Amino acid sequence: MGTPPPQQPPRPAHAPAPPRTPPRQSLLISKRLLWVHGAAYPLENIVRVHTFDLTPRRGAAFARFLKRGGVTLLILLLLMWISDATSGGWGSSSDLSEVAGFLMIVVVFALIYYIGDMLSVVFAGTHHVLAVETNGRSTALVTAPREQLNELVVSIAEAIDKPDAELHAHVASLAITNYGNYHFGNAVNMYGGSGNTGVSR
Repeated sequence: MGTPPPQQPPRPAHAPAPPRTPPRQSLLISKRLLWVHGAAYPLENIVRVHTFDLTPRRGAAFARFLKRGGVTLLILLLLMWISDATSGGWGSSSDLSEVAGFLMIVVVFALIYYIGDMLSVVFAGTHHVLAVETNGRSTALVTAPREQLNELVVSIAEAIDKPDAELHAHVASLAITNYGNYHFGNAVNMYGGSGNTGVSR
């Protein structure tokens, strides 16, 4: 008869309960922490909370496709010319024709990828989002109805100055794979101590 497993010692009554990660579809403020989709941000590290329209860079995506697609088409035409010029030959010319045919397949797949990449940005929707920026490089983004996001901005700003603040709201996450394809509001670049007038939109 085996020995029973050792009993875990009881936790003292004054010990705090272990932290529980909030649901991923929620925004929560508790004990000076802002939880966004399971990630924690200390309230004292938040430097800005604001809403803006996250708009796809449709023009930039189309211009990028014209540049990459144009080069790809030129390569494809060159390979087609090489394949036609060497077809029906023998020896090394036949080998060159086979290599050109293989490269044409690769180039066609690359062109299809460029088209899909461009269409995914051109037909992407605009999201009204709330951004929580910290004094590091971290930024949290959530989306919800516009009125709810505006109320959350006020609630988070008030919670920063209230030690006992509590907040729980349901929000949605963004399925964005490349944030470089979106405009993140206005960017202000400052150089020196006076005469700073540049705003990049």
